Amino acid sequence: MEPKIATSFLLLTVVFFLAGTTTSAAVKPSSSFIRSSCATVTYPALCEQSLSPFAETIKTSPAELARTALAISLKQSQSTQAYLNKLKKFKGLKPRERSAIGDCLEEVSDSLERVSKSIQELKRCDRVKGQEFIWHMSNVQTWVSSALTDENTCMDGFGGRVMEGRIKTSVRGQITSVAHVTSNALALVNSFAQKH
Repeated sequence: MEPKIATSFLLLTVVFFLAGTTTSAAVKPSSSFIRSSCATVTYPALCEQSLSPFAETIKTSPAELARTALAISLKQSQSTQAYLNKLKKFKGLKPRERSAIGDCLEEVSDSLERVSKSIQELKRCDRVKGQEFIWHMSNVQTWVSSALTDENTCMDGFGGRVMEGRIKTSVRGQITSVAHVTSNALALVNSFAQKH
């Protein structure tokens, strides 16, 4: 009797395991789509980590993937802008630091505006084809590329040994985060443009 019970239990365990595997396989296409798409960008781990929570929305759509990547870049830019605004009010800043933060804030605000325009322009791509699609897509690529340049330019004001210190390190951390997600977004936008 006991061997039969053991066999039945083993059989049940295998059935439950297989049922669990099938369920995870149903979720897999969107996750593997994100993974394979992120494999082509400059920062693949960050790409996968930031986009995975949106797998259900993205499914296997390159357009949705590009849109979500831009939305992540926009959110990161807003967060960096808010951070720089707070930092600018800090009382212990040296005049050069305050000036560099002000310049950086301007660059980040420009970047934010360009990414925001790109998201709107990408929505227009859904409704057009042919030359019109290429034109709208070209706008998106130009603006995201310019946004990335703005973010990188932000650090120029912190050049030289005189600017070394906590403020520069702190600003660099913020700018690096936003530049990395924007770089990934640009790669995914370019990939979507090529597939269309």
